Formats: sequence, structure tokens, C-alpha cells
Amino acid sequence: MLCCRHGVLVLMLMLMLMLVLAGCAHRVPEPVAAMPVSPATWRQVNHELLEASRSATEQAEVYAQGSMEHWRTRVYQQTEENFIPWFSGYWTQEWLSLKVGWYSLNDKGDAGQASRRLAAYLQEQYQERVLAPVALEVDADAITGEAMEFYVQLLRQQLAQIRSRYPLPAPQLELHLDQVLAIDLGPAPEQRASLNQLIRAEPIARLPAYGPLLQQIHGAPTGEQGAPAPGVSQVAQVTSDKLQAQFASRSVAGAVAAAVGRVAGALISVGVAGVRALVQDHDREDLQTQTRRDLGAAFDQAWARQLHDPEHGVMAGVYYLGQQLERQLQAPLVNEDAGDGRGP
Repeated sequence: MLCCRHGVLVLMLMLMLMLVLAGCAHRVPEPVAAMPVSPATWRQVNHELLEASRSATEQAEVYAQGSMEHWRTRVYQQTEENFIPWFSGYWTQEWLSLKVGWYSLNDKGDAGQASRRLAAYLQEQYQERVLAPVALEVDADAITGEAMEFYVQLLRQQLAQIRSRYPLPAPQLELHLDQVLAIDLGPAPEQRASLNQLIRAEPIARLPAYGPLLQQIHGAPTGEQGAPAPGVSQVAQVTSDKLQAQFASRSVAGAVAAAVGRVAGALISVGVAGVRALVQDHDREDLQTQTRRDLGAAFDQAWARQLHDPEHGVMAGVYYLGQQLERQLQAPLVNEDAGDGRGP
């Protein structure tokens, strides 16, 4: 009888043990909450992000300047090979003399109209013979986007190193980066992008806010809409003044005008100006030197503006992103006193 009771007791104990073990096997372990990152750590992370941004900006400047140097070299070569020989050619000067003469007949009292219309014509020729062919090889407008992409690549690399140096839980770091607006052009979602979105986008052109930012950068400064290519206006002014002075010095114009009437005589005088070559072989070299000097001096000034203009130059996109980070990452941490360590 005692043995039977003992056996039942052992059986019950074994059954209870099995139930306990089964319960433990099906129990889901509770997630361990990540330790909050201290405000001091976030301040150090922000500091390193700022240093990474400044370093990336400096390296992007080197990249942009090298690209712009290459573009300038190609523009100079194309100008020397295609534009100056065409412009200083005998028949080109004959054609320009006819155009200036016709412009002068229709100036309606506006003394500067002839040079402005000549500048517009030379602008078309310069675009066709110089800028368009160079753009097929090196596009100055594209350098803006390339510099931004290079900047973000460098920033992405530095962020990976920051992750490895600090025990930053991924969700907290992403939240931290999401609270920094890298692009803030307006309230609409397509006008904004967080630092986290900027870092994750490859290429950054995928960001909806990237297009509006480029549009803002490429908008010409006030007063420069439709401006001619660098130096063309100077060349047009010198050319127009010279041709009109040559017309005025030719007594044949007055004689013909007296014989056939003012308007017809002026037209014939233009034809006579074409017959009498405006540019002879002995002074063509002087014209080329003058043209080269006018184009070169103005182009160098325009090139420097395009490289260094913080709002519309090739580095404007990088400067914008860098300034956004400077303003926000230097700000005090949100809820710093509460010690939750979230957000800049």
C-alpha cells in the first residue's frame, strides 16, 4: 500500500515538472529595452558630424575646382580653335558689317541697340561653337550635382565610422538623424529631406527635394537673366563701335545718299562697306588679340563667380547642406535636462 502511494506521488511530481518545463519552453522572452543614449554622447556625435561635414565640404571644393578648371581649359581651347578664327575671318566681318548697318538703320534713336542686337547674335554663335560642344564633355551645371553627391558620399563614410565608435542603438540614431533637416525649402514633404533620408538616398537625385534645391541654385541672380556668355558683350560693343565708326568715315556714303535718297543711300553704303574689306590680313592678328583679351578677361571673372558664389555657384548645393547642419547640430539638445538623449 505504501509503495503504491509512493509511486503515485512520484508520478504526480514528474507530471508537474513536465508541465513547468513545457510552460517555460513556450514563454516568449521579454525584449530588453535599449539603454538611452546620454545627452553628452549625442553632443559628441553632433560635434563629429559637424567636423565630418566641414571636412567633406573642403574636399568637395577641391573636386569642384578641379572640374571647373578642366571646363575652363576646354572653353579656352574651343574658343581659340573655333570662335576666334570664325569671328576674325574676312567674310564673317563682312557679314557683321551688314548686320550692324541694318541694326543702325532701325535703331529708332537708341544708340546702343546695334551693339545689343549684335551681342545677341554673337551669343548664339558662341553657344553653338564653344559652350555646347564643351558641355558634351564637361557640363558646368552638372558639377553642382556632382559636388553634392561627392559631399554626401564622404558624409556617409564618416557616419559609418561614428557608428563604430559609439554604442548607438540603430532606432535611436535614425530618430536622431531624422530630426535634422538637411533640405528645408518649404512646408511640403517634397521640399524637405532629413539627414537620415539624405544619407540613405543613393544617388541623392532620388530625393524629391533634390530637384527643387537644384532649381533654386540654378536660378540666375537678379539682373542676369538671359545675359550673354562671358565676354561676348564686350566683343560686340567693340565690334559695333568700330564698324559704325568706319561707316561714318566713308565719304562715299554721303555721296550715294545724296544721289539716291537717304534710306537707299544708307543701304548702298553698307554694301560698299562690305566690298571694302573691314578686316585685312595685316590687321587680322590685332583683331584676334583684342577678341582673345576681351573674352578671356570677362570669362575669368565669370568663372570665379560661378566657382565661389554661395547661392548660385557650383558649390552652392554643398554650402546649403553644410549650413543646414551647422545651424541644427550646434543647437542645444531637445529635452536635454530630462536626460532622454533623443534628437538634436
